[in-house]
Amino acid sequence: MPKNFSYEELMTFSKKIFLKIGCSESDASIAARSLLSADLRGVDSHGVARLSGYVHLWEVKRVNPVPDIKVIYETVSTAVVDGDAGLGLVVAPFAMQIAIKKATHAGSGWVSVKNSNHFGIAGIHAMMALEHDMIGIAFTNGSPLVAPTFSVDRMLGTNPIAVAVPAGKEPAFVADMATTTAANGKLEILQRQKAAAPLGWIQDKNGEASCDPNELKLGGALLPLGGDREHGSHKGYALGSIVDIFSGILSGANFGPWVPPFPAYLPMPDYMPGKGIGHFFGAMRIDAFRPAEEFKKDMDTWIRVFHNAKPIKGAERVLVPGDVEREIEEERMRKGIPLMGSVVEDLEKLAVRLGVEFKKLAIGRRQ
Repeated sequence: MPKNFSYEELMTFSKKIFLKIGCSESDASIAARSLLSADLRGVDSHGVARLSGYVHLWEVKRVNPVPDIKVIYETVSTAVVDGDAGLGLVVAPFAMQIAIKKATHAGSGWVSVKNSNHFGIAGIHAMMALEHDMIGIAFTNGSPLVAPTFSVDRMLGTNPIAVAVPAGKEPAFVADMATTTAANGKLEILQRQKAAAPLGWIQDKNGEASCDPNELKLGGALLPLGGDREHGSHKGYALGSIVDIFSGILSGANFGPWVPPFPAYLPMPDYMPGKGIGHFFGAMRIDAFRPAEEFKKDMDTWIRVFHNAKPIKGAERVLVPGDVEREIEEERMRKGIPLMGSVVEDLEKLAVRLGVEFKKLAIGRRQ
């Protein structure tokens, strides 16, 4: 049975862990906030459940806790950022701020990033543009766990795409999705629950469909969005490829099968054409196209029209991207963030290993 933890408790604990591995006060706060945004928005696979994973990367010297993040090339509207092997949780907000600043002056800003690490959920970075009346875009490549359509080889990451669009009176449109049928974190959750995966998520090492959530450990692969060719997996494969090219090749990061794996225990690729993991960010000023208030008024109309669409039998309502995550965030800020027992145990072990007071934070208290 999951236990609930307050956002403040988990923020305090996560920040202390990042401080323990050597992050500055500012970077520890940014990293903890980025990490917890996943738990708040219901993406439990990318939140505190991965905190120990970041620490393991630091322990094997794949994460630099005090990076010199800098722009190494730029034009009026574009830039390339070298993350200096920093936490992607910190590098990504730095790069997105540059995209927003460039958009302020040039109408749009585009930033590619190399030499970074896993950056958490893409949506939270794209959403940074919303308060500036801008559309935000965020991509990242990742560990090669995905087989292209018609292949058994793992060549791509789950390579998410996030787009955040401001509205007026209605909540913002926020699409944040993997380009696979399911992200690896969903398999990790099923493993903890000892449950089967739906057909179409994964294949075994021979390319046969499987429902075993442990298949990746046995040489299997995740499947592109669509699952198989008949259901459009070639389109998911194409989307994942676009993210890889924009994030990896455009920046000078690693790409395809050479992207460094997130689990620290996995070996690094023998050949690495670039540096670290790559990201790509975009910000577009609404008033570079039309008056922002007019656009947001029309976005309100768009959102309401889709919300009012007639649902199919058995469905309560029609959703707009971002609805579910926003509602989960509101609930979890009130009631707390539920963590499974295995995640709590992992955090307890991490606290002991790094000498962080766990019980004093009242973590584990039922809400």
